Amino acid sequence: YDHIQDLLTELTGAEAALVVNNNAAAVLLVMNTLANGKEVIVSRGELVEVGGSFRIPEVLKTGGTRLVEVGTTNKTWLKDYREAITAETALILKVHTSNYRIEGFHQAVDVQELARLGAEFGIPVVEDLGSGSFLDGTDFGLPHEPTIQEAVKAGAALVTFSGDKLLGGPQAGIILGKSELIEKLKKNQLTRALRVDKMTITALAATLDLYRKKEYQKIPIWRMLSKTQAELHAEARYLQMLLAEVPSIKVEISQDYSCVGGGAFPTATLPTVLCAVEPLECSVTELEEFLRYGEIPILARIVKGKLIFDLRTLLPGDAEVIAARLKQW
Repeated sequence: YDHIQDLLTELTGAEAALVVNNNAAAVLLVMNTLANGKEVIVSRGELVEVGGSFRIPEVLKTGGTRLVEVGTTNKTWLKDYREAITAETALILKVHTSNYRIEGFHQAVDVQELARLGAEFGIPVVEDLGSGSFLDGTDFGLPHEPTIQEAVKAGAALVTFSGDKLLGGPQAGIILGKSELIEKLKKNQLTRALRVDKMTITALAATLDLYRKKEYQKIPIWRMLSKTQAELHAEARYLQMLLAEVPSIKVEISQDYSCVGGGAFPTATLPTVLCAVEPLECSVTELEEFLRYGEIPILARIVKGKLIFDLRTLLPGDAEVIAARLKQW
C-alpha cells in the first residue's frame, strides 16, 4: 500500500492512509478496531442506508459496537453529543448524508465542532464522507459537498470514503487520518479479509496520479460534470451530423437538465443538451433494444417515443460508436 499511501497523504494532508474493498468495509474495520464492545455516538439524522439495504446501524453492530443515537431526525446539537458521552464511549461518528438531503427545519453539528469536543474528552472523531470528493463541486455549478481535504483539516481523527463515486476511481474504501490509528487498523485481522487486489491498487494509483497532476478532465465523472454549454452544443451538433447519414430516423437537439445523483449530489441538476432520435419505420422500443444488444451495449432512455442521448454523459469516441451501430439498423 506504500504507493497509494504516499499519493493520498500528499493530496489530502493526512498523516497516513489505508485502502480496503469499499467504504462499508472501511467503516466496519474502524468500528471493530477502535470501538469493539464499546459505545459509538451517532446523530439520528445520520443513520443512513446505502445501496443494497446496508445500513449504518447494522454495520456498527457487525463491528461489535453499541450504537448510541443522539438528537432527532432533523435536529442534533452539540449538547446532545456531550450529554451522551460516558466512560464507555469509544468514538464519535459523523456520517455525511451524501445520498439524500434533509431540508427546512434542520440543524447538524459540523466535524470541526465535534473534533473539539472529542479532544476535550480524549475521544476520536470519525467522519464517514461516503462519496468523498477531492474537488469543490461549486466550481462547476453544483452544491457544495465537503471535500476530503476539508474533513482532514477540520480535525477528524479518521475520514472514510469511497474510491469510486466522486473520486472517480475503482470501487474501494479509503481511510485517512492519524498514523497511530491507521497502524491499529493495519494490525486488525479483518484488514487482510477486506484488502483490495493489485488491479484495484493500480487503478486507484492511476486515478490519484491524475489528481496530483491536476488532469481532472481525464477522470470521466469530472469530465462529465465540468462540460460547458458550448462544449455540449458542439458535441450535439457533431452527433447530429454523424446521424444524418442514418436513414429512417429523425434527430433533434434540445435543452434539458442532467440529474447528477449517484450517491453524491442527490438533488442536484446541471443544464445539458440532448440529442433525441425518433425512428420513422419501427417502434422506439425496438430501436432501443437493438442498441442495447450490440457488441458495445448502448443505453439510452425513452421519452415520448424518442431515444434520448444526454451529451453530458458521452465520452470521447462515444458519438462514433452510436453512429456506427445505428448505421447497422
